[in-house]
Amino acid sequence: MPSLKDLKNRIASVKATQKITKAMKMVAAAKLRRAQEAAEAARPYSKRMGAVLANIAQAVGTDDSAPALMTGTGRDDVHLLVVCTAERGLCGGFNSQISRFAREHARRLLAAGKTVKIICVGKKGYDSLRREFATNIIDRVDLREVKRVSFENADLIGHKIIDLFEKGEFDVATLFYSEFKSVISQVPTALQLVPASAETVAAADTGANAVYEYEPDAAGILTDLIPRNLSVQIFRALLENVAGEMGAKMSAMDNATRNAGEMINKLTLSYNRQRQAQITKELIEIISGAEAL
Repeated sequence: MPSLKDLKNRIASVKATQKITKAMKMVAAAKLRRAQEAAEAARPYSKRMGAVLANIAQAVGTDDSAPALMTGTGRDDVHLLVVCTAERGLCGGFNSQISRFAREHARRLLAAGKTVKIICVGKKGYDSLRREFATNIIDRVDLREVKRVSFENADLIGHKIIDLFEKGEFDVATLFYSEFKSVISQVPTALQLVPASAETVAAADTGANAVYEYEPDAAGILTDLIPRNLSVQIFRALLENVAGEMGAKMSAMDNATRNAGEMINKLTLSYNRQRQAQITKELIEIISGAEAL
């Protein structure tokens, strides 16, 4: 049984931890609002970009002049997985959910005889996936020094993917991230980047019956838009991840603060009981000594 001093020290330690988790919860709550606004603001733009691409893709059809990023290589042998996670932990199962989703997808591809290559965006995803897929990881993007994710960060990742595609390193590229729903709900999501899977015009509600004229031509516009759309989708995924990370961290720190409070109550109860037992023992010894005299 721990001594009174040990219990007292442990109570003080848990109280200090509780102060830290409470402060981290407040910081996450403050960052969550900005991150959520940024993620929600990026969604209409990315959806509209997909609708524009769908319109132009319909005009081009299966023409040979269509960009390779839209039509693909015609093969399905080599898959590139771009796994976006957070750089830091203490956010519950946020990172593990994305990593598990990507890991299961990679296992299915390998079981089907496909070649899998992985680019990890974020330290936690890299740490999780390298245990099983160390030989499959070809690159890692470190964003620990980035205080606020910008389009330039996403554009650099997009150019990495395009360079690999132009070198013939893969046939299909898929982006893995967590879509922010609420503070307690982040949904792991997979989005195919190459070949570009543009949304249908009808689903995007952009006026499917409208007739457009493109200058210089539809294929030329696609050549410029598809690389930009790839970066836009990555940027949206990074923003969704930041919002999801802050939401998960806020929830995790709230649970940690509550658990610390419960532990403090139990330790205090044990401390009081042991102290009372010690006082009672000392009184019995004093009374016994007095009676002996």
